[in-house]
Amino acid sequence: MSEDLNSDVNSNEISDYEEKSFEKGLYIPHHKEYTNDKEITRLSWPDRVILPLNQHIGETVEPVVEVGEEVKRGQLIGELDEFWSAPVHASVSGEVTAIEERPAAGGEEILSVVIDAGEEQPEYQCEESVNWQDLGIQEMKDMLKEYGIVGMGGAACPTHINVSTDDPVPHLILNGAECEPFLTCDHRMMVEWADKLIEGARILFKIIKAEKCHIGVETNKPDAIEVLRDKISDLDNFEVVPLDTKYPQGYKKSMIKAITGKEPPMGARSADVGCIVRNIGTTIAIYEAIARKKPLFERVVTVSGPHTVPEAGNYLMPVGTPVRHVLEATGVDVGAISGHKIIMGGAMTGTAIGSLDVPVTKSDTGVLLIPPEMAHLGPGEQEKACIRCGKCVSSCPMKLYPHELSLAARAGEYMDAEKLHATECAECGICTFVCPSMRTVAESIMEAKPHAKKIRRNKD
Repeated sequence: MSEDLNSDVNSNEISDYEEKSFEKGLYIPHHKEYTNDKEITRLSWPDRVILPLNQHIGETVEPVVEVGEEVKRGQLIGELDEFWSAPVHASVSGEVTAIEERPAAGGEEILSVVIDAGEEQPEYQCEESVNWQDLGIQEMKDMLKEYGIVGMGGAACPTHINVSTDDPVPHLILNGAECEPFLTCDHRMMVEWADKLIEGARILFKIIKAEKCHIGVETNKPDAIEVLRDKISDLDNFEVVPLDTKYPQGYKKSMIKAITGKEPPMGARSADVGCIVRNIGTTIAIYEAIARKKPLFERVVTVSGPHTVPEAGNYLMPVGTPVRHVLEATGVDVGAISGHKIIMGGAMTGTAIGSLDVPVTKSDTGVLLIPPEMAHLGPGEQEKACIRCGKCVSSCPMKLYPHELSLAARAGEYMDAEKLHATECAECGICTFVCPSMRTVAESIMEAKPHAKKIRRNKD
């Protein structure tokens, strides 16, 4: 995203809370006013869903249905007997019309199951509530895998892997920061679905044998802070922590530092400093999986943009819903958006897509329609030489040297990139955002990260 976004920073917000924060980072405009007060509603049903068989970090699962087969919502359609995988379930009832490679947000082709939806889509009937307190920890971990729960904030790591440690993890941190511009789906879930959230947190608390649960919420969401404080009033080991409204407050290392004062060393996992961080949507999905035996086949998505989406809002929709349907259902004339950028996820870290047939996946928090004057199209077209102003260094939350990293990456000097700790990049996009030379700094570093990781693995 261009720094043109910075034209309307919400500098007039005054917090009544003692807020915690982290070093560096950046104050950027929120652009949440379009959907901040929009309650969660169900999007109209699409005629067709496209379900990629890889919506997670790990192995692509194998289809267990055939073309021509009638399926029901929640039915298993893809699985693989591998630890690094997460099964996929039908998000609508209807007929399987294709099992083939389809385009995904990143431009790659992914094997997908295409389902033509039936005319009627009755609400999914969850099983009667399960008394999860009677379940064993391993039993609950197995259920998280069985029901396809993954990180829903963008990372998409299978949740059963995140909680796979057998050692107690003292600090459970719920990430209610939602620091990305435009996104408000987590905010609305905290306000409207607080009971599910707290119950999911209690389930996680048991699984990781935690001692304290911290719910971090940026202070631009005072209603969420008040609702959650009321809900946990009888839970001695739970607290709501107001956080400075600064980007990227929601990045796990930033949040751990702000809330606990701990700073995971380079190369360490959050669990290595006694913390596990979970997204709001993921925590609610954990509750639904363990207490209601509901697979992850639908999610809440913010559909927004700067006066570009007539019916901007926070919508519950089936996973696999094509972006074309999302935009049309929210009043967008898709024939008149030439030159706009469509982003899946957040404005800073999301992925710009080139096809309206790309589907919403388990980890997509937003569908954003950004006009050309706000987001410069054609990366690199307006680039100038690095002037070594240091803006990227002074803002980098990971305390890296992004300009040096990007130069090494562009030169293919991956050994140098590894020495400069490319693997620690948070991929927050701040370095690109602040660059006066319009250089795609973050994108260059992201291209170098897989090479740097390989070099580091060989060293170890």
